[in-house]
Amino acid sequence: MMNILSAILGGLIIGGLARYFYPGPVDMGWIPTIALGIGGSLFAGLFASSGNRNINRAGCLASIVGAMALILIGRALGIG
Repeated sequence: MMNILSAILGGLIIGGLARYFYPGPVDMGWIPTIALGIGGSLFAGLFASSGNRNINRAGCLASIVGAMALILIGRALGIG
């Protein structure tokens, strides 16, 4: 149960930061923001080769960049 809550909270923070740093307005609610943050973390995790599960600055930055990449891909596909 705690893992789910931490994923939701982390997704909200990462998604919110990605929306903040992405150039231009990103209109979405709380639930899509959480999904964006979780998806960005998973997207960034595809390119990470280490199995380190600790929270670090590089991992958080990669998650934000991954979420911003998902915004870019979504806009290119006409989703949002």
